[in-house]
Amino acid sequence: DVASLAHASLSAALSLVFPTWCAGCDAPDTPLCAACRATLAPRVLTRSADGLRVSSGLAFEGVAARILRAAKEDGRTGLLRALAPALGAAVEAALAAASAGPVVLVPVPTSPGAMRRRGYRVVETIARRAHLPLRRLLVVGAGAADQRRLGRAERADNVAGAMRARVAEAMHTPAAAGLRVIVIDDVVTTGATLGEATRALTAAGAHVLGAATVASTPRRSATAGAEHTQALV
Repeated sequence: DVASLAHASLSAALSLVFPTWCAGCDAPDTPLCAACRATLAPRVLTRSADGLRVSSGLAFEGVAARILRAAKEDGRTGLLRALAPALGAAVEAALAAASAGPVVLVPVPTSPGAMRRRGYRVVETIARRAHLPLRRLLVVGAGAADQRRLGRAERADNVAGAMRARVAEAMHTPAAAGLRVIVIDDVVTTGATLGEATRALTAAGAHVLGAATVASTPRRSATAGAEHTQALV
């Protein structure tokens, strides 16, 4: 009909002015094609990072890795909605592993440098898309460098002491004191950042039950299979 023809014509015109392509496979005229979207169905991975149980909704590879990079480095924030089910599944798995009782979801804070580059908080944006309530109980200083090109030991040194818990102004005590917490982040690689968040929260009197992330970087070692367990969700 006339409306369909008009919509098709407008879409074609816009694609010439503002071309788009699939972040997962570079197919034209779509930000995320159906085939790539299907690969983002959550498949929860569970690993231990220095004794902390970490549940992740996806492996950080292939389409999932490309989409996160496109959102974080190219500003394609609309793609983050497709990652919300993965974070939701990871949180569900982390909650299932925790003992009964109220739990607070605490995001890893965005560094000042990353906030200046991107203008938004990645994991918090994904959490909103997944309808997950978060409490910002951690802050990070300006001294930590970008983690992307650092090795395992360098990552740990880089974030050591970088975070602290917020203080409840009315009582002048850590806002995290006495809370049961699951730490939330977008990607776990070595676990150094989650470890630092756990240290800061524990020092403030919180009990950290585990962590949940959108994705987990696969271990490239002979023992990788022993360090990951997989379950369909």
